[in-house]
Amino acid sequence: MSHRRIVARAFGGPEVLAVVDGDLPEPGPGEVRVSLRAIGVNPYDFKSYSGLFGADESKLPIALGSEASGVIDAVGADVSLDVGTEVVVYPAKGGSYADAVVVPETSVTAKPVNLSWEQAAGLLAAGVTAADLVETVATAAGDTVLVHGAAGAVGSVAVQLAAARGAVVIGTARANNHDYVRQLGATPVKYGPGLLDRVRASAPNGIDAAIDTVGSVEAADVSVELVSDPTRIVTTVPGPTAVERGITAVGGGDAASVENRRNARPQLIELAADGALNVRVAKVFALFDAAEAHRQLAGPHEPGKFVLIP
Repeated sequence: MSHRRIVARAFGGPEVLAVVDGDLPEPGPGEVRVSLRAIGVNPYDFKSYSGLFGADESKLPIALGSEASGVIDAVGADVSLDVGTEVVVYPAKGGSYADAVVVPETSVTAKPVNLSWEQAAGLLAAGVTAADLVETVATAAGDTVLVHGAAGAVGSVAVQLAAARGAVVIGTARANNHDYVRQLGATPVKYGPGLLDRVRASAPNGIDAAIDTVGSVEAADVSVELVSDPTRIVTTVPGPTAVERGITAVGGGDAASVENRRNARPQLIELAADGALNVRVAKVFALFDAAEAHRQLAGPHEPGKFVLIP
């Protein structure tokens, strides 16, 4: 049977994306094949071929995507799940921009019936990162937590998870996203000049921990100024800004991050299924409109996940 997927054939803008035809892959031992119903889109997807991380042509073509949802349609040996099981796929290390993927059984989790395909596809990539951030700063009841980029995919989940632990949350966002940040359970503040004073006014008892999903100098400096314990400041953006200020960056294969993210997967799915975690889907595109989805995601856009439909 035929199989179609989207890859980046060169480094550059979304125009380098191409449709590749091939044979439908067969699962090996410990693997399942999933016929996809929806695919989550994340900023990393277009950054991976933009040249931001280098332009090593030996890595071309670049498979895109890490999360999806669908139905198991074939299984390899030593697999406990059955054909027909509806699942959430993450991580799809071979890429998820396709009509089907083959992944280890450990990369799929049963999808609750009351979670839509689109919500399920857009939950885990941002969700496990947010859970890692909240866990790394040891968020607890009674804390006041500052979340930079509270309306973004990762920030919006971090706000909800921190609030669910009993923390008071202050979230930075553009003014037109403030209503959304309030709905998530945080007090919104506008970022930009004067941010430090605005946060202080919103949190007169101080800030106990800071979560940065933006990576800006402003976010780093405000966090360091407000949080007395540097171990309770964390960012998703490694680099000189974080290093110079002694800020912990999550991810990158760190053992603690790997464990936090693995443990978070079933919990996030359960919270979303119960309605305790909102997964907002902003826009849905056909799989073969991935380039347009990337163009729009790279610019200002309404809060929520972008999703592709095969």
